[in-house]
Amino acid sequence: MANIPRLRAVLRHDATQTPEVPYCYYKLVTNVIRAVQINVFVIPVVYGLIYYGCQPISIQGSNHPIIPEITTLPWYTTLVPLVLVLGITAIKDLVDDLARHRMDNEINNRKCEVLLDGRFQVSKWMNIHVGDVVRLKKNDHIPADILLLSSSNPNSLCYVETAELDGETNLKFKMGLKVTDERLQEEGQLAQFDAVIVCEEPNNRLDKFTGTMRWRKDRFPLDLDNMMLRGCRIRNTDECHGLVIFAGADTKIMRNGGKTRFKRTKIDELMNYMVYTIFVILVLLCAGLAIGNTFWYEEVGSKAWYLYDGKDQTASYRGFLSFWGYIIVLNTMVPISLYVSVEVIRLGQSKFINWDLQMYYQEKDTPAKARTTTLNEQLGQIEYIFSDKTGTLTQNIMAFKKCTIAGHTFGDPANPVDFTWNKYADRKFEYLDHSLVACIRSKKDKDTLEFFKLLSLCHTVMVEQKEDELVYQAASPDEGALVTAARNFGFVFLSRTQDTITISEMDQEMTYEMLALLDFNSDRKRMSIILRFPDGRIRLYCKGADTVIYERLSPNSKHKEVTQTALDIFANETLRTLCLCYKDISKQEFDAWAKKHKAASVAMGNREAALDRVYEQIESNLMMIGATAIEDKLQDGVPETIAKLAKADIKIWVLTGDKKGIVSGAARLCGGESLWNIHLYKVPDPFFPEPGRNALIITGGWLNEILYEKKKKRRRLRLKRLGKRPASATPQDAAQPIDDWEKETRQVDFVNMACECEAVICCRVTPKQKANVVSLVKKYKKAVTLSIGDGANDVNMIKTADIGVGISGQEGMQAVMSSDYAFAQFRYLERLLLVHGRWSYIRMCKFLRFFFFKNFAFTLVHFWYSFFSGFSAQVAYEDWFITLYNVMYSSLPVLLVGLLDQDVNDKLSRKFPKLYLPGQQGALFNYKNFFISLFHGIFTSLVIFFIPYGAFLQTMGQNGEAPSDYQSLAVVMASSLIFTVNMQISLETSYWTFVNCFAVLCSIAIYFGIMFDIHSAGIHVIFPSTFTFTGVASNALRQPYLWLTIILTVGITLLPVICIQFLYKTIWPSVADNVQRNRKKYEMEEVEEEKSTPFQRGRRSRRSAYAFSHSRGYADLIASGRSIRRRPATARPNPRDSIREIPQAENI
Repeated sequence: MANIPRLRAVLRHDATQTPEVPYCYYKLVTNVIRAVQINVFVIPVVYGLIYYGCQPISIQGSNHPIIPEITTLPWYTTLVPLVLVLGITAIKDLVDDLARHRMDNEINNRKCEVLLDGRFQVSKWMNIHVGDVVRLKKNDHIPADILLLSSSNPNSLCYVETAELDGETNLKFKMGLKVTDERLQEEGQLAQFDAVIVCEEPNNRLDKFTGTMRWRKDRFPLDLDNMMLRGCRIRNTDECHGLVIFAGADTKIMRNGGKTRFKRTKIDELMNYMVYTIFVILVLLCAGLAIGNTFWYEEVGSKAWYLYDGKDQTASYRGFLSFWGYIIVLNTMVPISLYVSVEVIRLGQSKFINWDLQMYYQEKDTPAKARTTTLNEQLGQIEYIFSDKTGTLTQNIMAFKKCTIAGHTFGDPANPVDFTWNKYADRKFEYLDHSLVACIRSKKDKDTLEFFKLLSLCHTVMVEQKEDELVYQAASPDEGALVTAARNFGFVFLSRTQDTITISEMDQEMTYEMLALLDFNSDRKRMSIILRFPDGRIRLYCKGADTVIYERLSPNSKHKEVTQTALDIFANETLRTLCLCYKDISKQEFDAWAKKHKAASVAMGNREAALDRVYEQIESNLMMIGATAIEDKLQDGVPETIAKLAKADIKIWVLTGDKKGIVSGAARLCGGESLWNIHLYKVPDPFFPEPGRNALIITGGWLNEILYEKKKKRRRLRLKRLGKRPASATPQDAAQPIDDWEKETRQVDFVNMACECEAVICCRVTPKQKANVVSLVKKYKKAVTLSIGDGANDVNMIKTADIGVGISGQEGMQAVMSSDYAFAQFRYLERLLLVHGRWSYIRMCKFLRFFFFKNFAFTLVHFWYSFFSGFSAQVAYEDWFITLYNVMYSSLPVLLVGLLDQDVNDKLSRKFPKLYLPGQQGALFNYKNFFISLFHGIFTSLVIFFIPYGAFLQTMGQNGEAPSDYQSLAVVMASSLIFTVNMQISLETSYWTFVNCFAVLCSIAIYFGIMFDIHSAGIHVIFPSTFTFTGVASNALRQPYLWLTIILTVGITLLPVICIQFLYKTIWPSVADNVQRNRKKYEMEEVEEEKSTPFQRGRRSRRSAYAFSHSRGYADLIASGRSIRRRPATARPNPRDSIREIPQAENI
C-alpha cells in the first residue's frame, strides 16, 4: 500500500460526478495568485520595536515622558535614527511589494477564452477553475497546467516556449492523444467532453506528470508530453484546446516558487555574534554604572541638601532606575544602522559585478550577473571549488572524431576529407580519415553501413521544414553531432512520423516503421529503437555507455575485446565514447513484449519503474557493432584559470559523469602529477606515502560506499534487529558500515585523504552524489565552498554549496536560474574570486572594523563622564549631536570605503594570487579584530573626554571669563570626535578618489553647519525647549585655546595609529603591503610585457569527456502522436546546404 500514490480526479467544469470517481476536484482551487503574503511594514517595524524595545518607553510627547524616572534623552535622539533606518527598509520593501502587487494584478486580469454554456467566452485568468476547457492562440501565455486535447496543427502537435519555466529558449513539442485529436476539434464536441482524468497530486516536479484519462470505457496514459504548463507560451501553433488540471497555487511553476535555502556568509554569522557580545558588554556597563549610582547616592547624594529632589526613594531603587537610564544613553553601542549599511554596500558590490565588461561574453551577448546581493564578501573566502566538466570546463560543442567498427578503428589524422560527393553534406563538418569514406562508398563492408544506419535511425532528433530547409533540434549536442556525422557519411535523417522514420541511404530514400522508442535517462544511460524493416524484419538498435552495454551483450557477440581496447584509447585521449549494438527480434517475441509495454505505460503507480523493467527484458543479448568517439574542446583560458586559483590555495574538485580514463587529463589539468585510483575502502596510512603533488580519482561506485545510501542503510538496520548480517554480493558490500560511528569514520578518512591532494576527480557520479560530496567537505572541513556547473544535473550541487555559480552554456538555463552568480565562461571565475571577491571581503572587513570603532569611541565618552556626574545617566553631548552622529556626521566616508576601497588594482590582484589567502584564513575580521576595535574605541574615548576635561579645569578665556561650562565641554568633545573619526577613516583608506575626499570634507562641513544653526538664537526662539545650546558654538569656538585643545586631542588619538601602521608596514609587512610598495614597478612590468608579447595563434584546445550524458529526449512525444509534421506535397530540396543543424529553434 505504501507504493500507491495519492491521486485526484478531474472532471470537466459542468460534468456530473459519478460514483466511479472517488474524489471530484471541481472548482476547489481558483487560478488567482498572490505573491505578497504579509504587509510591508510589519517585518521592519516589529523588528525595530523588539530590537530596541527598551527605547520606546523613553519617548515623550509634548514634553510628557511615559516613564519620567528613566528618561535621559529626548524622544528624537532615538526615534529619528530608528525611523530613518526602518523607513529606508520599509520603503525598499514597499517598492518591491507594490511591484509584486502590480504584477499579480496584471497576471490575474489577463484574458483567456473559456468554454462556458456550450461556447467559448472571454474570461479573466482569475476566474478559471480546474476542469475548464480553454482555447489558446499563437503567442498566448498558458494560464494554468493544461492537458492538451487538440490543436490546429496535424495530429494535435503544439509548440511551446519554456523560457519562463526553465530558462531555455528552444521550442518544445507537446502532443494531444490520438483519440482527443480525432474527436475534440469542434466547439460542440468539446462541450460534450465528459472524460475523467485521474492524476497525481500537485507537486513541483517540472519533468514529470503521471495520469490516466478514462473516457468511453477505455483508459489512455497521460504524461508530461501531453501537458502544457503555466509559465510557457504558445508558439508556431494557430490554435489549441486544453483541459485545466492544476490551477493557481497548485500549478508546477507556483509550487517551485516556494522554499529556497537561505545562504548566509561567515561574516554575517560572526557579525551577529559580535552584536550579541556588544549587547552583553552594554548590560555589564549599565549594571556597573547602576551599582556606582547606588553607592554614590548613599555616600554623597543623600547627604547633600542641595541635591534633594523631594522623592522618598531608596538608593537601590535609584540604582535600578539608573540602570535603565544608562541602557537608553549607551544604546548607540548597539549599531542601529549596521545592517542597512551592510545591505547598501552589498548592493553596490553586486552592481560592480554586473557592470564588469571584462566578464562580458560578447559572442553570446552575455554579461556577468550577481543574482544575489548577500554573498559578495564570501567570494573572497573560497577554499574549495566543485566543478562539473562537460560544458563547464569544456565548450560542450561536439565534433565526431573517431570510431571503431567491427574491430577496425578509423580517425587517424590525415588531410581533411572531401564530402562534395554528398549533396546533403554539412560544410562545417571535418573528418581526417579517407579510409572510412572509401569503405562506405564501396558498399562492401556491411558492418560499416549498419553502423551509420544506426546513427541515422536511433535518436530522438526532431526535424522541421522551414523555408525549403530541414532544421534539426537535438536533445543534446552529442546526439546532434552523431546525426550530423551520419548525414555527412551518406545516411541522412530526413523526416519522421509517429510510426515511421525516413532516411536517405547513399542517395536512396528508405522508410522504416517505428514500433517502439525506449528513451534515454540518467539511470538507463542508453536508448533503443525497435524498427520494422521494409522486408518485414524487426530489429532493435541500441546506443549507450559502455558500462551498461557490455552487461547486456550476447555471449556470441564479436569484437568485444577489440572494441574495449579502442574505448580505453579513446578515453585516454579525453574523447566522449558511445557503444552501438543491435538485436534481431522475432514477431512472436515482439508481440508478447508489446503487451507488457502497453500495460506498463498506463500504470498509475511507479510507471517509470515498470517501464524500465519492461525495457530490460527486450534490451538483452545484444550484438556489438562498434563505438563512436566525440571531441569536446576545452574552453579558452581554463588551464590558466585553474593554475591561478591553485596558487591562491583554492582546491578544485571535478565531479563528472564521465569515465575514469577520460578524467585523468582533468586531474593533471587541476595540478595533480601522481594519480591514485581508489577502488577499495582500506587505504594505506599515511594516505600518500609518495611525496609530490597527488591527484585522487574516485569512481561513483566507490563513492557510494562512503556516502552509504539510505536505502541500503534501512535494509541493514532491519537485518540488524533480526540479528543477521546481510549477504554480500561484492567486496564493497562486505565493507559496508554497520553503525553510524563506522560510517562517520569512513567519511572523515575520505575527506582527509582527498584534501591532501592537489586535485580530486569524482567520475561516474550522479547529481545526488555531487551534492553529497559538497556536503561532506562542508561538514568535516568547515570550509567555504563554491560549486560551478552549466546543466540541470548540477543544480543540486549548486544549491548545496555556500556559493553557486551557473554557466550559461549549451545545456539550458537551469543551472543559471538556481545559481547565486552567473556568467558565460569558466575563465571569468578567476576575476570573480581574485578581484571582486577579494575586494568585497576587504571592503566589508574594513567597514565593520571602523563601524564598531566609531560607535565605541562615540558612546564610551558617556561612560567616562558618568564618574563626574554622580552616575546620573546624564549625556555628555548635545541631544541633536547624538541624533545625527551616525546618520549624517560619520556615515558617508565609511560607507564609501566599503564600496570603493582597494589595496591594489585588479591586474595586480590577478598577478599575485597569494593576496587571496587572508580571506581564506578570515584574518581581516574576527574576534581579535573586534576586540582591537573595542580597545581602540576605549582609548579614543578616554582621550576625547579627559584631555578637554583637563583643559577646562581652572581655565580663563581671553575676555576674562571661564569657558568651563558643560555645554562648551560638550561642543569641544563633539568637534574632537568628528575630526578624529573622519581623519581616522582617511588613514584607513587605501584608494583615494574625488568622492572619498569630498565625503570626508563634506561630513566635517555638515557637522559645523548644522551645529551653528541649532545653536543660533533664531531657532531657540522658535523651539525654546528643544534647542537649548543657544550661542554655545560661536562662543566656545572663537577661543583659540579651545581650538588648540581640539588639535591636541585629535593628534594624540591619531599618533599611536600612525606609529602602529608604520611599524607594521616596515617591520611586519603583509603580501599586500609589499605589492603596494612596489606597485609602480609591477605596473611598468605589465606594460613592458604587453609591448614585448608577439602575436601568437591560439593553440589547439585540449579535449575531454564522455558521450550521451544528456537529459531525457523526445521519445515519449514521438510515440504519442501520429505525425510530427506531415510532409508537403512539394519535392524535397536537393541543394547541399538544405539541411542545417541549429542549437535552438527559431521563436516565432
